[in-house]
Amino acid sequence: MRVLKFLCLSIAFISLNAMAQDQNQEEARKPGHTNQNKFKQLYDEFATPNMFRTGSGAPGPAYYQQQADYKIDLEINDETAVLSGNETITYTNNSPDELTYLWIQLDQNVRSKDSPSNDINSSNVTPALSASRFASSYMSESFDGGFNIESVTSTGGKALTHMINQTMMRVELPTAMKTGDKYSFNIKWWYQINNHVTDGGRSGYELFPDGNRNYVIAQFYPRMAVYNDVEGWQNSQFWGRDEFALPFGNFEVNITVPADHLLDGTGKLMNREDLFSSDMMKRYEKAKKSYNEPVVISTQDEAEAREKGRSKKKNTWTLYAENVRDFGFATSRKYIWDMMAVKLGDRDVMAVSLYSKEGNPLWEQWSTKAVASTLKSYSRMTFDYPYHKAISVHAKRQGMEYPMICWNYGRPDENGKYDDRTKYGMMSVIIHEVGHNFFPMIVNSDERQWTWMDEGLNTFMQYVAEQDFGEWYPKALSSGDAAYPSRRGPAKNITGYMGGNQDYIAPIMTKGLNTYQFGNNAYGKPATSLNILRETVMGRELFDYAFKEYTHRWMFKHPTPEDFFRTMEDASAFDLDWYWRGWFYSTDWVDIGLKEVKKYYVSSEPNQYAKNYAQSRNLNLDELKLVYLVEEDSDEFDERLRKGTSADNSPSLKEYMMDNFTAEERKTIKQPKYFYDITFEKPGGLVMPIIVEFTYADGTTKTETYPAQIWRLNDNEVSKAIASEKEIVSIKLDPKLETADIDTSNNSWPKEVKDSDFDKFKNKVKG
Repeated sequence: MRVLKFLCLSIAFISLNAMAQDQNQEEARKPGHTNQNKFKQLYDEFATPNMFRTGSGAPGPAYYQQQADYKIDLEINDETAVLSGNETITYTNNSPDELTYLWIQLDQNVRSKDSPSNDINSSNVTPALSASRFASSYMSESFDGGFNIESVTSTGGKALTHMINQTMMRVELPTAMKTGDKYSFNIKWWYQINNHVTDGGRSGYELFPDGNRNYVIAQFYPRMAVYNDVEGWQNSQFWGRDEFALPFGNFEVNITVPADHLLDGTGKLMNREDLFSSDMMKRYEKAKKSYNEPVVISTQDEAEAREKGRSKKKNTWTLYAENVRDFGFATSRKYIWDMMAVKLGDRDVMAVSLYSKEGNPLWEQWSTKAVASTLKSYSRMTFDYPYHKAISVHAKRQGMEYPMICWNYGRPDENGKYDDRTKYGMMSVIIHEVGHNFFPMIVNSDERQWTWMDEGLNTFMQYVAEQDFGEWYPKALSSGDAAYPSRRGPAKNITGYMGGNQDYIAPIMTKGLNTYQFGNNAYGKPATSLNILRETVMGRELFDYAFKEYTHRWMFKHPTPEDFFRTMEDASAFDLDWYWRGWFYSTDWVDIGLKEVKKYYVSSEPNQYAKNYAQSRNLNLDELKLVYLVEEDSDEFDERLRKGTSADNSPSLKEYMMDNFTAEERKTIKQPKYFYDITFEKPGGLVMPIIVEFTYADGTTKTETYPAQIWRLNDNEVSKAIASEKEIVSIKLDPKLETADIDTSNNSWPKEVKDSDFDKFKNKVKG
């Protein structure tokens, strides 16, 4: 090593002195510029830490959040598909501010007949359409599924002044709320439930040919908006894409449906014994002790028998939930119902599935196991799932999440057959939607503003959970799949998007409504960026510790992007401002290439560089006793240099070794014979670590990773001097495709020559 240091110091000494003497003083006095360095800290972008949110990314000593508690009575008229409700909201003002009005979310108003939600999207006339598409586009009346608010009153029955602006309702308070005050008021309402299969949407019903419906109901009640330290009231309108920002609270909900319906939803079922048959209760008790296989609570035969009837009687299902941000439920007479227990820490949690016979055999095989596996994976990476159950409901063309319950697609054909796409699609959507219990149902980010904070983080975790699922349940994998074929997460899967037309790409830090490619921007890119951060930049140990710290700090609270960014750095001692800036605040892409590789040998003869240096300074080269390096492809190179060691080829080096090392030390000292000057270029804007795989003449390989900070002083190209005892025959960048490099054609030395499409065609014809 000391020989290598000597060589490097000698070369550096010559280079630095030459640069200092030859520096053009006029050139050094260029006009100033602002700091555009990729490693500039994010102080300009971040809010100043305060008593509410600290510089470490943790909640501050004055952090607060509001609470909204609900008592709701609901009824579904199965003949008219109308949902009516009467609710009492009790709002607690924990903020230091005085409130004179409250904002309520009326998300169903996005379906109002006069909603402007469709008018914000561009549309064109399509010259040829199917008759059904033409009729629905131009001949049918718009479905009117908005809220009908019958009354807004105090608990004493006095009407409260209120104003509705699209999907938001402002309620004037009779008396201003001070810190610590509670206020209760009533809202009575109803709306026409939409057919989500034909009309779209996250909530609604599927109508089956026999007239039965499967209801998956959410965003169904007027809900309190969030009030916080970041922006006051979060009263951004709901246009149909950006999801929700909600405070936590307790829910007491009574839901009246036909007596032959089964129902489950957010919260604990309080009157199970009144609603379950004795056989169902026995099966339920058995399921609570079954950890490996689901137990069927309501069988397919029982479901098919219920499908044939239309009970005129009614049952009321009572659910109670504590500390949840929302409420959803599903009901139908078609349900098959199964459950199994999942051990999480010292608690048992029930993994549950509700599905119609149309979902079998796929759903009975894998739905509940996917729920159970997801709870285990997410709990390992974050915190033990705190609720008592997680439900997967089969719903056509759906993928949506609420506390303790979610709707998921994936349906075999009419003969019960399904392909890999259907199977993996169903498993993945269940993993994803169940995972949303953690983000944002518990780590309660603002989906309306920062879609990536729930979808991106959750898609990253989905990738981890999918790989676990494939490992824990190998029978779930199709023949030939060694691992679960995750669609999002691996770096190579995002390169097409990142390297695409920049006119149609937005930074991750963009409101979801305003992104061009919603799936790639809110799901794919942030998930991939976190996977790269974990696997390549930070390493699993540092990443996992910091990620878990973030979830523990912000579970049951309202984090912002800055809280996430700051916590990840605070808990890892890893400066990541450059990473957040590049991946989240810009649309830059990764492209790092090998620009040039030069090979050198040690020589005893002064090279032209040394001669010029000595002559310009009137120095005697013999007195300097330098070690000379000559490039293999230069006129100064002599083939004899390939044979000797560095000491053999340089008297100065040999003399230095004799004077500074003992005979024993000289026996063990390394003598590199091959010297390489490798220049890396960066056509892409993102700074990333440089991962280099060296292949040697003896067939062995070695991988080196140079930190991203190597680009801090030169954003275009950097070089590394490599001294090696073995000859390097090839060099490859990012050999495992870890960095999302969009162009790998410049990643190899010698440059790989790939056949053009025409050459491939010719070779195919010849074959």
